[in-house]
Amino acid sequence: MRLTEHVGAVVVGGDYQGLGIVRSLGRHGIPVFVVDDEPSLSRFSKYTTKFLREPDLRDERKTVDSLLEIGTRFGLQDWVLYPTRDETVAAFSRYRADLEKVFRVPTPDWSSVQWAWDKRNTYRLAQELGIPTPITHYPEHIGQLEELSLAPPFAIKPAIKEHFIYATKAKAWRADTHAELKTLFRKASELLPRGEIMVQEVIPGGGSQQFSYCAFFRDGRAVGKMTVRRRRQHPIQFGRASTYVETVDLPILEEFSEKFLRKIGYYGLVEVEYKLDPRDSQYKLLDVNARTWGYHTLGANAGLDFSYMLFSDQLGWPVSTCQVGAGLAWMRMMTDLPAACMALRAGDVDLKSYMRTLRTYTTEAVFSVKDPLPGFAEMLLLPYLACKRGL
Repeated sequence: MRLTEHVGAVVVGGDYQGLGIVRSLGRHGIPVFVVDDEPSLSRFSKYTTKFLREPDLRDERKTVDSLLEIGTRFGLQDWVLYPTRDETVAAFSRYRADLEKVFRVPTPDWSSVQWAWDKRNTYRLAQELGIPTPITHYPEHIGQLEELSLAPPFAIKPAIKEHFIYATKAKAWRADTHAELKTLFRKASELLPRGEIMVQEVIPGGGSQQFSYCAFFRDGRAVGKMTVRRRRQHPIQFGRASTYVETVDLPILEEFSEKFLRKIGYYGLVEVEYKLDPRDSQYKLLDVNARTWGYHTLGANAGLDFSYMLFSDQLGWPVSTCQVGAGLAWMRMMTDLPAACMALRAGDVDLKSYMRTLRTYTTEAVFSVKDPLPGFAEMLLLPYLACKRGL
């Protein structure tokens, strides 16, 4: 059963990140299927051609099999696949050859993605390339904690974040004493295999020191790119998602990121996260996301539509080089309000500057006058999002 004669896209994961992809492509008349395993904002968008609920999108093989069945059933030959979660990136990368029998798969193969998937690989390569990273240890048992060359506070993180985040709804845990570190290490050991627990220094500072480089990267260069300051995030300490972001000019992040991406032969959309360490004024690499990111829609207001750029390149259409300048801002109001309240209490933002961001932001993550239903759906789904995903 073929619903359209045009080549379209399949977006796996329909939250606000996926909604941004749907709207980007839909505005250009491209049909979009959304596949999700939970209540989805994107299903309410007027740009969604069809929404499909699948029971399990965390298991890599089941995800691939489900997509192949959908592609065959609806005649989606040569449609472009968009992942929105890390486990989907891994599935697409590891089973790329299988998926390419039906779809176009922009996700690079595992030889490239492995450097973003596992932070042990990420940090090792960054250090080889002279890119600063936080001091990080990988203790395999609790006895090794006494040997760490770190003073509190500590961050306890997973090297591979997929299972940890779903189990804890947290990106990391903070320990302010050695006793607390031992307690949290034991707890993490119940969730993660030996060797996957990272104990990392906590870089001081809040949102004013969080930055990212974002790009469509191809043939060793950025065809489209922007650098941003991630001023607010939720939760405030180790944010799972940004809530207020503004574009800035930071050539040093372009230099670091492009050196890293060239080394791994990267292709596609990518976000590289950094934090400015006030103790030595170095931008330290934290994470590499081999997919779209929450605020990717920010670029469209400056002519840099990341999702459409990738689609065009996959179909062999011309893609113009573009770089976003400073001064644009993105907000997800639903999560920025609690994040701002916490930032106000912590002294990371003052009321006057917060009110100014409410007047000057250029892109809202979900609400759109031209496509209003997802905004109303987000309000109705708020209890579910808070309980299931921590927003």
